[in-house]
Amino acid sequence: MLLDARNCPDQGLVALARSVWDRALALGEAHGFRNAQATVIAPTGTIGLVMDCDTTGIEPDFALVKFKKLAGGGYFKIINRSVPAALAALGYAEAEIAEITAHAVGHASLGNCPAINRASLIGHGFGPAELEKIDAALASAFDIRFVFNQWTLGEDFCQKTLGIPVEKLTDPAFDLLSHLGFTKAQVDAANDHICGTMTLEGAPFLKPEHYAVFDCANICGKSGTRYLSVESHILMMAAAQSFISGAISKTINMPNDATIAEALAAYELSWSLGVKANALYRDGSKLSQPLASALVEDDEAAEEVLASGSLHEKTAVIAEKVVERIIVKEIVRSNREKLPTRRKGYTQKAIVGGHKVYLRTGEYNDGTLGEIFIDMHKEGAGFRAMMNNFAIAVSVGLQYGVPLDEFVDAFTFTRFDPAGMVQGNDSIKNATSILDYVFRELAVSYLDRTDLAHVQPAGTRFDEMGGGVAEARPNVAPVSEGSSRSLDMLRQISSTGYLRKRLPEDLLAQGMAGAMPAGARQEGPLAVAPESGAGLDARAKARMQGYEGDPCGECGNYTLVRNGTCMKCNTCGGTSGCS
Repeated sequence: MLLDARNCPDQGLVALARSVWDRALALGEAHGFRNAQATVIAPTGTIGLVMDCDTTGIEPDFALVKFKKLAGGGYFKIINRSVPAALAALGYAEAEIAEITAHAVGHASLGNCPAINRASLIGHGFGPAELEKIDAALASAFDIRFVFNQWTLGEDFCQKTLGIPVEKLTDPAFDLLSHLGFTKAQVDAANDHICGTMTLEGAPFLKPEHYAVFDCANICGKSGTRYLSVESHILMMAAAQSFISGAISKTINMPNDATIAEALAAYELSWSLGVKANALYRDGSKLSQPLASALVEDDEAAEEVLASGSLHEKTAVIAEKVVERIIVKEIVRSNREKLPTRRKGYTQKAIVGGHKVYLRTGEYNDGTLGEIFIDMHKEGAGFRAMMNNFAIAVSVGLQYGVPLDEFVDAFTFTRFDPAGMVQGNDSIKNATSILDYVFRELAVSYLDRTDLAHVQPAGTRFDEMGGGVAEARPNVAPVSEGSSRSLDMLRQISSTGYLRKRLPEDLLAQGMAGAMPAGARQEGPLAVAPESGAGLDARAKARMQGYEGDPCGECGNYTLVRNGTCMKCNTCGGTSGCS
């Protein structure tokens, strides 16, 4: 589309734009063009934050109130700085602007607060020192319930003055305000006064006809109802599209109750106005209902909100429950869980790049990994000591609750000598370092991470599901009570890592055949469904999957596929030079 120079209010801007592109054309003719697009509006969220902008690109403001992180630590709430200026332009006085702004961001003080104020707290035993602590903490609070706790008030005051038992104070679900007798309605009213409503709707002095000036991409606050329509997003994009040769990177926010027909209408409107790209996002579409149900299964009030509350109430409940889960998890992790004195595990001997490596593991009674030992044959005393102490550090982390997945993600694909071909391991055939080998082996054995293995481990997983006609049916058929006890005993006495979470094939063929009718082993759910192309030669299958047969220079796996004129690894994503 051509620039509409006649309707541009500033002809100097038109002349400047033309001179800039004349120079760009001259440079392109001399040196060549690499990109097809001349101008685009790219995602500028991070750049906008660095530039300290309220809004970025062509996006409207997501919310009127934001939380800004301070360099010295902590947060403070700030309203969009265009709001006071806009209110002044609309003719509001300074005192009215201050009250309207405070309605959104809160007063950050107990003064004039309904229900929960200095007078009511003094009646519960709060002294001047405690009230000062509360007032100091309210300035950066997201919710007043986060301020009323033992860390703000002190453990002695909570136990001796308020008479709260220790077990209640350490309970993540304990609410001190509810313990003092304040109702949910009183807490909500105090929250609105102190922390703000996050919206300008219902603010004192603000006229309803001015609400539209302050609409944002989403509903603001839990009591807000207004937001920019889908059409307003598209019309704004259309107004800017004629000035840009490429598409506009922008998300169009749709409400949670948006229908397929409304999404279709949005795409049709974008097409009719010449908008080159359209990214729709339905609010709450990534909120998992199964997760929500699991989080609130023991909380009747939360279940009621999920069943009949508004979208924002549901989101608030789920966020609160997720925070509770994280707090409980972190409290559990603060204590070290020692391994039993007599424990299971396995020893794996392998040769990595010509160097012998012995990996020994120790397991908890439930089969989870609790410790590792790494011994090497021909290395010097310094290297052996480093590997031994590294193994101790990993073991301590595992016993404090650090997931094995974190170690695997951190240390696989590390590259240093010794490295190369791996001998003596039935699943790992190549490693870029000793640590890469060790954590590949642990991932395959304890996490069933077959994506890190070069050869699929043999046997059937305890919980594996069938395929084809046996889809969604367990590979292990129901067995007799005696056989079930034998299966449980096998899990108890054998190493999970040694079995690699799989049933031994000999046990499937012999030990469990007597527990099933004749022919069941071949035809029933116990038999693993044949994989597609099972009759093909392994090399033919690899060729059909696009593998070229060359090792990846990054991870060593033989999973390179053609990617244009270069090669790309399906395992680590590395390329041979092309992006």
